[in-house]
Formats: sequence, C-alpha cells, structure tokens
Amino acid sequence: MTYNAFEQYKQNTVLTATPEELTLMLYEGAIKFINIGKICIQNGEIQKAHEAIIRAQDIIIELISSLDMKYEISKNLKNLYDFMMNRLVDANISKSSQPLDEVLGLMTELRDTWKEAIKKVKKSRYHK
Repeated sequence: MTYNAFEQYKQNTVLTATPEELTLMLYEGAIKFINIGKICIQNGEIQKAHEAIIRAQDIIIELISSLDMKYEISKNLKNLYDFMMNRLVDANISKSSQPLDEVLGLMTELRDTWKEAIKKVKKSRYHK
C-alpha cells in the first residue's frame, strides 16, 4: 500500500511540474542512472550496468527532443548532449567508468546551472 502511495505521489509530481522542473528531474534522473551504472561496473554486474546506461541514454534523448532549435543555446546543448550520448555508448561497450565520470561531471554541471536559473526566474517573478 505504501509503495502505491509513493508511486502516485511521484506521478502527481511529474504531472504538476513546470517545464523547468521537468528538465531538472531529467538531469537528476540521468545523474542517478550514471551513478548506478558506475557502481554496477565496479561490482561486475554487466547487465545491470548496461540497463542503467541505457536509461541515462533515454533521458538524454528526451532532453534532445525537448530542445527548441531556433535558439543558439539549443544548438550548443544538442552538441553537448550528442557528446554525452557518444561517451555513454563508449562506456557501455567498454564497461569502463571513465566515460561515465566525464558525462557525470557535465550532467552535474548542467543540473546545478539549471537549478540556479530556476531560482533566479522564481526570484524575479516574485519581486515584480
């Protein structure tokens, strides 16, 4: 029963989130699955590592699909996401943590920057 309540809460959180909050959730999810992939590689759990890396790739595909390509920043983000996808593929093929560390660093930086941007937007909305 508790599990169902938690799943309902999570679903409601996603359904009521702003586009900005959804992007933040995607970043957080990618970070989570990259970390899971790293742990699984270290523990020799190859199939679980593969599944976690694929989940991170799926999230990056979603981030790419959400870009509005009429803006220059979107083109830059697309290039960065493409690079991260390639590094995740490399990690999955080689079962090496090193490419995951690279992507984790980039994804963490994007997440932190996005968090700050959300804070500034909220602050500017409330101080008008």
